Amino acid sequence: MSRRLISTGSPFEAQIGYSRAVVTDGWVFVAGTTGYDYATMTMPEGVADQCANALATIARVLEEAGTSLDHVVRVTYVLPDRSDFPACWPHTSKAFAKARPAAIMIQAGLMEPAMKIEIELMAKLP
Repeated sequence: MSRRLISTGSPFEAQIGYSRAVVTDGWVFVAGTTGYDYATMTMPEGVADQCANALATIARVLEEAGTSLDHVVRVTYVLPDRSDFPACWPHTSKAFAKARPAAIMIQAGLMEPAMKIEIELMAKLP
């Protein structure tokens, strides 16, 4: 069984001790991803913009792994305020229009107060 680790270069990965994604056995497991713009290490204020950033980061990671958002089978959304979730739907419905993965939304606190959404998922390699 091969195992490949993918990093976005986020300082959190080294500080906390995790990989953005792990590719193994035909699967890609993507760690919880927030709305940071990792190029500038800035966080937009709005949940919709954070969702868009998180999905863009995830799409890049999946591409590096050899797959895409079209092959996502499971997604977990975590939001501190569940009433923010509908603002994300235009982004999530576009991102997962083809895959239509099994999904759940959980309301829970995130690592920093500025974080309004975190997205974790699993994808199959084609």
